[in-house]
Amino acid sequence: MTSVIALHGVTRAVGEAQILHGVDLEAREGEIVGLLGPNGAGKTTTVDLIAGLERPSSGSVTVLGVDPERQRSTITENVGVQPQAAALFPSLTVDETLRLFASFHDDPLPLAELRGRVGLTELRRTRVKHLSGGEERRLRIAIALVGRPTLVLLDEPSAGLDPEMRRDIAQLIREIRSAGATVLMTTHHLDEAQQLCDRVAIMARGRIVLAGSPDDLTRALVAPSQVCFTVAQDTDPELLTAAVGEQRTERALAAGKRITAPSDDPDATLRRLTFTRGLHATGVAVHHPTLEDVYLAAVEEPGAGSGERGAGHRGTGSGEPGRAARTTADG
Repeated sequence: MTSVIALHGVTRAVGEAQILHGVDLEAREGEIVGLLGPNGAGKTTTVDLIAGLERPSSGSVTVLGVDPERQRSTITENVGVQPQAAALFPSLTVDETLRLFASFHDDPLPLAELRGRVGLTELRRTRVKHLSGGEERRLRIAIALVGRPTLVLLDEPSAGLDPEMRRDIAQLIREIRSAGATVLMTTHHLDEAQQLCDRVAIMARGRIVLAGSPDDLTRALVAPSQVCFTVAQDTDPELLTAAVGEQRTERALAAGKRITAPSDDPDATLRRLTFTRGLHATGVAVHHPTLEDVYLAAVEEPGAGSGERGAGHRGTGSGEPGRAARTTADG
């Protein structure tokens, strides 16, 4: 697939403050790519560089085959941006706002279609100053889509929204991709990233410390699954040992009824719990490693952002978590 976004060795400094340290990032045609990281990791700066609102101190940024800071016409015609905050005109209605931004494009989406896509039809005559936070966020997404962009940049599109509205925004993002656009989104909602994104890049301290598909990254995290269940305190330790192993048995029975047992093969553990005669396990649940586990391991690792993560932080194009994922799992 064609690269829509390509960052290579990008640094960004403001005065003596170094914000980005050698960022490599790629988004391909038709993908949803998530940019994850704690506050201050450099996500918004990276989005601003892609949008051409800032220029890198070193390295290269290519968007749709051009330098986004120098070739503004290509970017404004083909890239839609939804920032975390935008200075809209509070006294204009939703329709007046959309008409204003539509006037900047040669072939904008029809307003009725745009309102319908983002759920603003019933709010068309509402003034911006009377919109809720979620409604204003949908309006900013509509502004990003009005020019039929081939690339959409969404900076925290669902931040602060209730679960129902988050679900609606997630469905809208899927529809944007289905319509043929590439999407780069920043988010703090890791469940959202796992469900929506073809690939994610995790940032910490101005670096991409881990990149790949959510499935690749969770598979590379070698931390075991957790099998949780309840047994009576008078359970025969030998029966429990047969199910979860000797090392866990004494501690589990001493701690009480609820047991959490690490397992590299949870299916086998479940079979032993089920078919060990005399062992009565109830409330059985399995927790598999998730993108949240990967994220926390990546951003909390002492070496994260230190430049010692190896090839895993470079090139999101391969889909392989690389050395960084193994380092995270081993550490």
